[in-house]
Amino acid sequence: MKKTILFLTCFMIFSLVGSAQRWAVIDSKYILGKLPEYKDAQKKLDQFSEQWQQEIDQKQAALDKMYKDYDAEQVMLSDVLKKKREDELYNKEKELRDLQKKHFGFEGDLFRKRQELIKPIQDKVYNAVQKLAVEKQFDIIFDKSEGITVIFADPKLDRSEDVLRNMGVK
Repeated sequence: MKKTILFLTCFMIFSLVGSAQRWAVIDSKYILGKLPEYKDAQKKLDQFSEQWQQEIDQKQAALDKMYKDYDAEQVMLSDVLKKKREDELYNKEKELRDLQKKHFGFEGDLFRKRQELIKPIQDKVYNAVQKLAVEKQFDIIFDKSEGITVIFADPKLDRSEDVLRNMGVK
């Protein structure tokens, strides 16, 4: 009797494992790295970023020069002129911080450019993943490229190449 109960219990456990959800693992960074349009968009983003950084660096150099000049002339300036120069320095600093925030801040120019250039490509990958999930009847697809959502993934589960094939790349 005990052997029968044990056998039935084992049978039920194995039958549940057999009907478990089907899942796969992809690497979105690998997929994006294989897409020429992603590489082009990334180059454009880098160019914008470099251009904006140069503008900020030039303004920072001008501000540094203003500080040096002020330090050198501070002894000879009257209190009224000191106050005026300090106000100018403060305004230039604020201008520089505002420019940095405008270009690189949360929802700044870089963020908007990234949304404009990269988001359509990411959506294309997402649609290809969704199509693969429907075709192959996967219940869950993990992305191993972001964070530590997957600590270990068997390489035979990686469906990144399938996604690229669905997109017509390679």
